[in-house]
Amino acid sequence: MRTLNRYIGSDFLASFVLTLAVFTFVMTLSAVVKAIDLLARGMSGVFILKVFLYNIPFLLTFSIPISVLTTVLLLFGRLSFDGELTAMRSCGLTLWQILAPIVLASIGLTFLCLYLNSSVAPRSHFARRQLLFSLGMEQPINLLEEGRFVRDFPGLMVYIGKKSGRRVEDVVVYEMADSGIKRNIRARSGEMEPGENRNVIIINLYDVRIDQPRAKGDDPSRSQYLTAQHYPVRLDLNELAGSRVLHKKASDMTYPELLHAISHVQEVYRHLTPGELAKQRMSLVVEASKRLALSLSCFAFVLLGAPLGMISRRKESSAGVGISLLLVFFFYFFIILANSLVGHPEWRPDLIVWAPIVGAEIAGFWLVHRAH
Repeated sequence: MRTLNRYIGSDFLASFVLTLAVFTFVMTLSAVVKAIDLLARGMSGVFILKVFLYNIPFLLTFSIPISVLTTVLLLFGRLSFDGELTAMRSCGLTLWQILAPIVLASIGLTFLCLYLNSSVAPRSHFARRQLLFSLGMEQPINLLEEGRFVRDFPGLMVYIGKKSGRRVEDVVVYEMADSGIKRNIRARSGEMEPGENRNVIIINLYDVRIDQPRAKGDDPSRSQYLTAQHYPVRLDLNELAGSRVLHKKASDMTYPELLHAISHVQEVYRHLTPGELAKQRMSLVVEASKRLALSLSCFAFVLLGAPLGMISRRKESSAGVGISLLLVFFFYFFIILANSLVGHPEWRPDLIVWAPIVGAEIAGFWLVHRAH
């Protein structure tokens, strides 16, 4: 039994390393394009290498689960095709005994992914942003994420509910002063366009409502609301770089920082209304759930991939890769769906992230039991 475990385990690890290298390389192609662009701008080789390396831990959080699923599908498809599984089971071995070394390996990879997702990946992601920001190469449009209040621009706090190309919807802009909020601007929609240079973006807001805080001595009953058909907001990266402050996105926060922001969201985002606080908190909760789900997917993919590989009974790698990509697309579809629904916390998008994980584990246990 020990020899068999060593044979299956070594075969899995060898295939996993090769598959991981292939998927990670494919995912780094966009980083290669970015490196070529930086090289064309005259950046040093050391700078380009740093940008490239900082991107690797973040990519590994995605490529490791994909590689686990693909490896298990290929391995059990080959074992089933060659009749090795039939020989093992005719010797009295159960499928759980055959799976044991791979399940142990998946648990180890789950802890590795937890470490990457909780600490290494967010730190390296933020370090990469800081590196680009220090040279003024982080575009303002990249700072504007859906469903998140952005505080990176001096004197402004911007929220965008939905972004599609240059069009934005459900926009909230707080113009800040030392004493607090100077003006609260809300718009149904807007259009982004380049300003006088590549470091400036103008957001033309339409169907605008402006809230002016009451001045001291004013009659409290007087309305402070103004309306406008058009209101431009200017985002200047030059001012941003001059401030030397780059706020962390949710993806830049380590897990302890993320949990602290969730539990103290009212302190971190003290200028937001209760409804806006609920949206911001939900975006943080979805990010935390996504990281846990990505890590635990290694175990779920082993349970699901082994019986599916046996059913396919295909030795060709193309079949295993095809099934793997289909399942991964289904898995990440739920993550994308959850991210798109953070503006509706009452729908609990944080639970949507867990649907494919729970479904994969239930289906995996059932299929393994059925093939037992």
